[in-house]
Amino acid sequence: MLPDNLKYTKDHEWVKINGDEITLGITDYAQGELGDIIFVELPQIGEAFNKGDTIGTIEAVKTVADIYTPMDGEVVSINSEIEDAPELVNSDPFEKGWLIKIKSKDFSNAELLNKEEYSALIQ
Repeated sequence: MLPDNLKYTKDHEWVKINGDEITLGITDYAQGELGDIIFVELPQIGEAFNKGDTIGTIEAVKTVADIYTPMDGEVVSINSEIEDAPELVNSDPFEKGWLIKIKSKDFSNAELLNKEEYSALIQ
């Protein structure tokens, strides 16, 4: 099930917008495709990125996947819980398995999909 209150990217990330800050994670579809996640590498707080930059990696038993930022911004928070328990990304990708929070001044260039558009993409 995809939450209604989120936006999605073609790279299988979800985005929750709260003012000038977004919370970013990977979708349930993405974690299912990756399999058992064993390690997550996240950026440092204060790092700045441009839209499309790789901001970290997710290592699963089968493969390693990059995490991309859907917009320009600065990392303001990381989910330190997943450093010790990366399986949270598998078990609860939309809540406890969030990855980072990014502060952005401009969402206009972000190519975000709504629930219906993302559902069509993964069909």
